[in-house]
Amino acid sequence: MRIALINENSQAAKNAIIEAALKKVVEPMGHVVVNYGMYKADDAAQLTYVQNGILAAVLLNSKAADYVITGCGTGEGAMLALNSFPGVICGHVEDPLDAYTFAQINDGNAIAIPFAKGFGWGGDLNLEYIFEKLFCEESGQGYPRERAVPEKRNKKILDEVKLVTYKDLCFILENLDRELVKGALAGEHFSEYFFRDCKDAKIAETVKKILA
Repeated sequence: MRIALINENSQAAKNAIIEAALKKVVEPMGHVVVNYGMYKADDAAQLTYVQNGILAAVLLNSKAADYVITGCGTGEGAMLALNSFPGVICGHVEDPLDAYTFAQINDGNAIAIPFAKGFGWGGDLNLEYIFEKLFCEESGQGYPRERAVPEKRNKKILDEVKLVTYKDLCFILENLDRELVKGALAGEHFSEYFFRDCKDAKIAETVKKILA
């Protein structure tokens, strides 16, 4: 699995801490971490949590990433922004139990973590425990297991609803404020990583047009 890490500007200074915790847990499992930044608070490309949503949607819908780890001060704004887009199911995760139940019950492809609220002494350990429980088993098996059948049915219903209620991502990207979208895709290593890993030619062409 290719896991993308995205930070917005208020919590960019924690990027290295988050990346270290994520890599420590998931690389031994065979997953790959791709860090899209922000890398530090004074990066030239300043991402808002709304732009996190745009970037996450581009990565997930193009299959340049299979999963997105993101957040903001409380995690709420990032979760709302990510869930504004098709092809994204983002959970708000504060602790390992949130991580495990979201993975097993909701079978999403992104989480938003509060990187300021409650992030004190031991914050790096809490991140490690979150990532352990998020990826410790195959997602979507149900919890408790006797609830697996209705939970899988409900997840399928949600996927079908989202196919109807959301517009095509390329249409969205082309009709949002152009500078907002360009800013979301302006990270130092975005083009390097995205075009290397992107598996959707239509989205890749739309992104090229926007960045031109």
